This record gives sequence, C-alpha cells and structure tokens, in this order.
Amino acid sequence: MTGAQLSALYDAENQWAEDDDFFLAFVNERPNGRVLDLGCGTGRMTLAVAANGHAVVGVDPNPDSLAAARTKPGAHAVTWIEGTSAAIPNDAMFDVAIMTAHVAQAINDDGDWSRTLTDVYHALIPGGRLVFDSRDPVAMAWQHWVPAETRHRHTLPDGCTVETWAESAPKSHGLVSLTEHRVVNGVHETETSVLAFRTEEQLQQDLDTAGFTVDRVYGGWHGEEVGNGHGELILVAHKPI
Repeated sequence: MTGAQLSALYDAENQWAEDDDFFLAFVNERPNGRVLDLGCGTGRMTLAVAANGHAVVGVDPNPDSLAAARTKPGAHAVTWIEGTSAAIPNDAMFDVAIMTAHVAQAINDDGDWSRTLTDVYHALIPGGRLVFDSRDPVAMAWQHWVPAETRHRHTLPDGCTVETWAESAPKSHGLVSLTEHRVVNGVHETETSVLAFRTEEQLQQDLDTAGFTVDRVYGGWHGEEVGNGHGELILVAHKPI
C-alpha cells in the first residue's frame, strides 16, 4: 500500500469516538489556548482543536500522516511539524499538551519516553497542563488482538478494498508486539510494531521524574476510577507554577 492509502486506512479504522470527546473537552476547559498535539497522526484531533479557536501545533514523525493532515479542511490553521518531541520549537510555550490515541505506548523505549516527557515539560508554561492515555496492562487488551476479533474490510476513497486483521505477542518488560495484516488486491502485507504497557505507578513516577505534578488518573472516558473494566489509564498533570 502507498503512504496515502495507509493514511486513508488509518482514518477509516479510527473514527471520532468518546476518547476524542474527552480530549477536546479537556482542551476547551480554557478558551483560546496554545495547544501542542504530539503524535498528531492524520490530524483528526488537531483540526478539531483548531476549529474550536485554539492555536495548535501538530507534531508527528510520519510524513505520510502529515501529508494527509495537510489536505483536510482547516489544515491551514495548524502548524504542522515532522518529527518527535525533539522537534518542538525551542521558543514554544504551550498552555496544553495532548497525546491521544495511545500514542504514548508507541514510544516503547523508556529512555525515549523520559525524553519526551522532559521535552513536553519544557514546552509548557508554568501551570500548563498535559493529558495522555495509555492502556492499563492489568486489562491485557492484547488478548483481544487476534484475527477472530480484529478482521475487517474497508473500502478506501480511491476505491481500493483492504482486508485487515491483527495478531499480538507479549514480550518482556511490559512490551507487546502487534502485527497488523493487510490484504490489498491479493497482496498480503504485514507491519509489526512494539507497544509499551506501563503500569499506573510507572506512569505516575515517570511524570514526577520529569517535573510534573499528577492531578488525576482516570480509568475511563467519563471520569471512571482506574480498574473499572474500561482498561484505560488517562493521566492529567501540570507543570508547577
């Protein structure tokens, strides 16, 4: 599949949902904010935040995702940057930073994760807020990443039909290997990534080490307690004044 087709497939597989409602409501708690969307992907949340009157910078390491984002309505209102947290402008001072869609888990190296939190900390104003989500390892979501539960068929805007499914394999130190399968025009492609399943305690410690104060940890998108069956860890923190 081409990069454009992969971005279109991502959009087809990831429609607006209750997690997006949560993040947008969080950003909208204060009007006219300066917002950093780290790991913005194809821009679903980034563009919604911009449409709500905020000044937004979207950062992502995938050039194809950013290319897709730049073609969408309202994209001119966003500053798009290719790269990781290291690419955040040195003079940027944000009121809010968000990492959505479990992007924190894609930063699977603990050293890289530590540097990411430090970079975000320095990019926020005193009192600036950070929110991100990560799957709770206690819920073992990877047990459901099997062909029988993940097989889908999508038709892309170019008319191409794609059949997809996933397989997973737990590794050591809280890592899980995820292999995504795609069949396009009879051609079978695979892509394997490694996701980090960090515990609530580890994430809180990581934030503390980076200088943040943790305000709340939710277990679901409506403010539920951790361990309520939703399998989420949603961490809200701020940079002390």
